Amino acid sequence: MSALRNVRILDLSERPAGEYCARLLADFGASVMKVERPGGSPTRDMAPRLGEHDTSALFAYLNAGKHSIELDLDSASGRDELHALLANADILVDDHDRDWLVDQGLCADDLAARHPNLVACSITPYGLDCPAEWLPADSLNVFHRSGWGYHTPGTAKPGQAPLPAAGRFLCDYEAALDAALCIVAAWVSRLDSGDGEFIDVAEHAVMVSRADTVLGRNLAGEEPASDARSAFEMGGPAASFRCRDGFLFLFMTTAQHWRALASLMDDPHWMREFPEDWLEYGITDARVETFRRHFATWVAERDKETVYLAGQKLGIPFAPLYHASDVYASAQLAHRGYFQALDDPQLGRARYPTQPARFSATPAHLRAPAPELAAHAGIAAVWKQTPPEQVPHDSREKVASKPGPNRGGPLSGVRVLELTKVWAGPYTGKLLALLGADVIKVESESKLDEMRAYGGTDINNAPYFLCLNPEVRSVQVNMKTPEGLEQLRALVAQSDIVLDNLRPGVMAGMGLDFAGLSQTRPDIVAVSIKMFGNDGPLGLQTGFAPSFAALGGLSLQVGYEGEPPTGMNMRYGDSTVGAWAAFAAVVGLAHARRSGEGQFVDVSAVECLATMIGDNLLAYDLTGDFAVSAGNRHPQMAPYGCYPCRESQWLSLAVSDDASFAALCGVLGAQDLAQDARFATLPDRQQHRAELDQAIASCTSTQDAETLAGDLRRAGVPAARSLSTRDMVQDDWLWQRGTYLPVQHADGRQRPVIAAPWQLARNPARNSHGAPDLGQHTAEVFSELLGMSRETLAELEQAGVLR
Repeated sequence: MSALRNVRILDLSERPAGEYCARLLADFGASVMKVERPGGSPTRDMAPRLGEHDTSALFAYLNAGKHSIELDLDSASGRDELHALLANADILVDDHDRDWLVDQGLCADDLAARHPNLVACSITPYGLDCPAEWLPADSLNVFHRSGWGYHTPGTAKPGQAPLPAAGRFLCDYEAALDAALCIVAAWVSRLDSGDGEFIDVAEHAVMVSRADTVLGRNLAGEEPASDARSAFEMGGPAASFRCRDGFLFLFMTTAQHWRALASLMDDPHWMREFPEDWLEYGITDARVETFRRHFATWVAERDKETVYLAGQKLGIPFAPLYHASDVYASAQLAHRGYFQALDDPQLGRARYPTQPARFSATPAHLRAPAPELAAHAGIAAVWKQTPPEQVPHDSREKVASKPGPNRGGPLSGVRVLELTKVWAGPYTGKLLALLGADVIKVESESKLDEMRAYGGTDINNAPYFLCLNPEVRSVQVNMKTPEGLEQLRALVAQSDIVLDNLRPGVMAGMGLDFAGLSQTRPDIVAVSIKMFGNDGPLGLQTGFAPSFAALGGLSLQVGYEGEPPTGMNMRYGDSTVGAWAAFAAVVGLAHARRSGEGQFVDVSAVECLATMIGDNLLAYDLTGDFAVSAGNRHPQMAPYGCYPCRESQWLSLAVSDDASFAALCGVLGAQDLAQDARFATLPDRQQHRAELDQAIASCTSTQDAETLAGDLRRAGVPAARSLSTRDMVQDDWLWQRGTYLPVQHADGRQRPVIAAPWQLARNPARNSHGAPDLGQHTAEVFSELLGMSRETLAELEQAGVLR
């Protein structure tokens, strides 16, 4: 059974963001009709192109499981055909600009009048109402305007250019994920209300949201914003080290890690000169340099896999930097069925990356390869003639009538019980809360979320925690006591979703694995986030975001040409895992609402990050090519990357064709470059890329990056200044759009947070509350949901049960 069976989706997208969003929904059983322009979607022409029919592997990846029709939407008849299809569709996915939507009659007001029950979603670089002067924009520009690019890598030497993200379309895939989350949430709401929605997702705002624990602290003034390239880093000895057969990422934060490493290395004398707690209280540049020098010598003589597995057995979160070949060879990913083989008539047999979560009742599945152009006109004719089948579902009235806050939004009335810590799990809860869910965070003073301790001694004003937990309610329950577990199960009975990212085995030890939870609530959706999932040969391993990126294949791709890989930076990964878990949760909720059946959703953090370079992995399986330390190279663009400007500024630039190159040369006043035979065509420019980059840099180095970027965009060349954290907190557009949002805390003070990266036209959630004090809502929740008296509350608190 599929979670989105009988759901009809029209996919008008022509970029990876929209096409991937629609594929995510197709994986769960939705019937997706790809509407293509005459001659086909532009992604059909994107590299790599393979086989005798010159087929795009990227198109194959983005459009598996879909149907295809061909429509000329520049004609009145084509637009009439489109609206006839929309009349019997459930969801529309699009990634064109505002003017195009207006011309097609597809803007929010038009759809509300003509197709009031349609859930429509637009995915664009900066949002539909962005300043016109910000366009055109490539994914590279979005990455650099969001703060991530300037700080990639965080270990850059003076004068080294910022690097792009791993893969080619990371920003597109991140935005697609949030779009899919909002679409399914809005569709669940529509089951009873019948009301459609218009969702505006900005890729830029999504990437800003993914940096909430960094930029959020800068925004609130709790940590100074900076122009330092290392501003996203965490400090300490974490780094990638060369082994005999590759690279190993080392991450250590505790005295326990230090003791385990000493044991692994046979207690070398130089380690005895370090205080045992230096990682927590005594980090200095000198100690970091000394450690790295000695460890580099030791590990250089060993194999990455041997050290990785030995370290993991001792609790050290080592992770090798995996090549695509390692990812495909992973016994853990094979156990989980992460890759699925498909036979494509043009490309042959290939192993596709699938979804990074296993669903016990409604698993994702690739049903067919990408369609041939216009192969499904017959299915489109059926769509026009018959409405989609209506499937019975549980009445939302019983959900909406439950006690608790009602802030609006598509998940209003949905209750989420959150048993998570640190970043990925709380970020999941944050996204669901921003869509209107009542998220109840279960805490205990005996075992605090580490984020309440980072950055200060006041657990109710810890900056990291404040960034991650707006609109969440906090209750204290001591889960170490039988009485506490009894009260927790009573909350489960009143909830729709349970989130956890506790260590493997902890939930089962408390009787709160899916078997135990479903005894209490048969339709519960239990979402578990682990490094590698909950079972399999590596299921007990643990790690942090850089570990996920290393094992997923991302870290090896990012680095300067001819140098060891650097990875993006320390902060990337946790929030991406959280977004995947949020999407998985609402997919599970959709099935529960339609069937009354709960399920277990097992999220693998490593697979979440591998999916961010899914097209690269598929291309490797087809060609054997996988870029390592790719610098600022791009297979279809030149010049491409970051170029120096005055006052240590950087300009991101993406030139895809000869016309854009001519326009670039015109703005730079460099007609000699336009007439140079070495740069006449894209293949020429790629062949002489080093000389071209040097020539472009000499033209940009004396100019102001912001001014030059504006001049280039007006000439039709995608460009943007690469922004630091200092620049990001001064970005007025993010305030205007509501991405930066002031909220009120329990003590009455106002503090800005990074809020939703989307806008809902008809039923947005009202978000105005900051993160809770520890146990702030214990009495409120237990009296409201369980009818507990004031006297009983006092007794349980006195007994240590509700602490």
